[in-house]
Amino acid sequence: MDTEKFCRLPEEELKSVLKSRMNEHRYAHSLNVAKRAVFLAKKYGADPKKAEFAGLVHDICKGIPNEEQLSIIKNAGIELDEDTLKSPALWHSIAGAVYCEHELGVTDKDVLNAVRYHTSGRGNMSILEKVIYMADLTSAERNYPDAEYTRNLTDFDLDQGIAYGVRWIAGDLERRGFPKGKDTEALLEEYKNVLITFEERK
Repeated sequence: MDTEKFCRLPEEELKSVLKSRMNEHRYAHSLNVAKRAVFLAKKYGADPKKAEFAGLVHDICKGIPNEEQLSIIKNAGIELDEDTLKSPALWHSIAGAVYCEHELGVTDKDVLNAVRYHTSGRGNMSILEKVIYMADLTSAERNYPDAEYTRNLTDFDLDQGIAYGVRWIAGDLERRGFPKGKDTEALLEEYKNVLITFEERK
């Protein structure tokens, strides 16, 4: 991967940074998301090279403490709304986009947005954003309930995969007592009428 097309670091240096900022499981997940993102990008018309890079770095702030994530966000002048402040699981995505821009020198706005919204999603996502959102949710090691169905559904139709995925995520957040947040709400609204026509699970 020619990472220097997107950031200041060559591939091996970038991977060293990733390894220093996350545990072995998270690093393996990042490699899986990058691989899955290339597949989905080729299938649905996103730039495979951008997808691979965004997939690789999407969790670059996932392994650092929440307080550090919040500090990165605040130092960038970003003010979080009340729901996002109540949802620390969303912080790493926002911090990750800031880190990629300020520390790695990423200037491609679509890549930065793909990192920024890979957890929450949002309304009117670009194809690259959709690809990273679903590559993260359906990477090879994912084993949550319905993971295999969601993976197969996404291979069948990207928008049906997103519709199913965001409904699952929203339900999971509700069960755990976390707010969905405005971005996830916007994605839910956009996809509320998307029907799942893929064959039923066996």
